[in-house]
Amino acid sequence: MPELPEVETIRRDLVPVVVGRTITRAWISPSAPRLVQLMPPEEFARQIEGQRIADISRRGKYLLFGLDSGLTWAVHLRMTGRLMHRERACPEDPHLRATFGLDDGTWLCFVDMRKFGTMWLVDDATLVTAKMGPEPLDESFDPAAFRGVLKRRSAPIKAVIMDQSVLAGLGNIYADEALFAARINPRRAAGSLSRQAVQRLHAAIVEVLHEALGDRGSSFRDYVDGRGNEGSHHLKVKVFRRTDQPCYACGTPVRRVRLGGRSTHYCPRCQR
Repeated sequence: MPELPEVETIRRDLVPVVVGRTITRAWISPSAPRLVQLMPPEEFARQIEGQRIADISRRGKYLLFGLDSGLTWAVHLRMTGRLMHRERACPEDPHLRATFGLDDGTWLCFVDMRKFGTMWLVDDATLVTAKMGPEPLDESFDPAAFRGVLKRRSAPIKAVIMDQSVLAGLGNIYADEALFAARINPRRAAGSLSRQAVQRLHAAIVEVLHEALGDRGSSFRDYVDGRGNEGSHHLKVKVFRRTDQPCYACGTPVRRVRLGGRSTHYCPRCQR
């Protein structure tokens, strides 16, 4: 699933080519009946046509297109969604789920193999994002406040930092990487972390996300940026999907366990 670095990369790619453009045509595939939320796909297409894109922001893993009418077009890519800008009509693809023609002749193409992606057209973006926690790359992500939240949680720290009401945008890849960087076992109870451990984790989350953003995200399988290109951070991960390979720090084989229904990777020596 695209996480904060991937979604932010797409946002940055789309801003210079899409902001200021008017959506002239919209099509939602009949093969994606759950793509549009809160209204029929035909009504969504009717309402979004003629709208000018005034800005594009991001909240966690959501792309938020601010329209000149005051409406917000919210997009969540889920597991396999791709939103790409094309100079010409969207190329044929069996997984093409939606297309948006722009007034300069270019297109936005939404491709989604597993059909989990979702879109909304809402008066208020908080209808979609209201329950989300602070952004890890914003000043609102404060170490003391972060520790206060963790102290009240008995669940494993990996599960807690992936909770979008605790932190917005952090998912499986960067949770594993941040916990490795902070030398914290992912199964440890969140409330048991010392002040020093929380400070290490806070710094590691910020550092890992910045590094991934600089590499334009991780393309393990489905992710491509807003131009249709892969990121490169998957070539630099320390533990994620490196099961049984030697830890770069100590040589111990990386271990994989199931935690909260998700594959979790860690070094049993560095993360005791």
